[in-house]
Amino acid sequence: MRSTPPPSRHWDGSPIAHRVRRSLQVTPDSASRLLRCGQSDRCRECGNPIEWYHRSDRRPVRLHPHELPTAQVPIACRWHVSSGVAHPAGDGSNWCRLPHAAVCPARDMPPSLPELAGLRRSLAVRSRRLIDTGTFTPAPASPDSPPSGPAVCRPARPIVQLLYVRYLAARPVDEIQCVAQTRRRHRCTSPLLTSDAPAGTWKLMPATATDGQLALPADIMAVYDLSRLPYAEQLRWRAQRCPQHATTPTAADLAVTDFELFDPLRHHAHIHTRLPAPARRPGPACRARRTTRP
Repeated sequence: MRSTPPPSRHWDGSPIAHRVRRSLQVTPDSASRLLRCGQSDRCRECGNPIEWYHRSDRRPVRLHPHELPTAQVPIACRWHVSSGVAHPAGDGSNWCRLPHAAVCPARDMPPSLPELAGLRRSLAVRSRRLIDTGTFTPAPASPDSPPSGPAVCRPARPIVQLLYVRYLAARPVDEIQCVAQTRRRHRCTSPLLTSDAPAGTWKLMPATATDGQLALPADIMAVYDLSRLPYAEQLRWRAQRCPQHATTPTAADLAVTDFELFDPLRHHAHIHTRLPAPARRPGPACRARRTTRP
């Protein structure tokens, strides 16, 4: 059976212009390697649309997806985007961007932002509509608090040290996923921690100040140390790419990296003073006890 080719002309004889599909590519010297389709997301606290951008120091920031008149936004909340990088200042135009944290209805509204009360109210109505229809389920208030039963030491947001800098991960170490885009234009599902790649070690390190940060009252804290890994491996972890996509730098990012610069003042709730409990495999005595149990 022979397949019928698509028609080349309309019924009136005019030619049909077929659009040529082209793949998105990121310039090697671009300041941001995040694709535009990977910036859109939803707030985990209120469910409203947001857009992720990187700052000049590679730290991610959540911005409101629409521009607002500059006159309606306080000076401290004005942002602008240039070449895919967000800057916390106005660019001199009549429009500016706004951080989502300033209008998120799930957070307490600061009294110094009465100009944004209307926008925050409309986002709250939309968030309530999403919850009522079952489209969105808000995250728990304290996802990292220990349970009431026996404490299981497995940090939900571990502190990772690589390239002599401490970062706060957004998920456990074994669940950190590659952010590169595959050939099918989907996000890679491979984790960073694989069996054929060197892994880091959990250590109890002093909670001292780094890069001008203030010290904490705690003496030690659990840190996933990657400093002993080769330099290329540390770069791979910092870029959040699996071993396969680490060798293909032309592949663009389809999501924001889960690493955030560790700040002792803002992230003190994620400090743990004991090492994670390793997963114990059942020994011969345990297996014999299971087989003899009625």
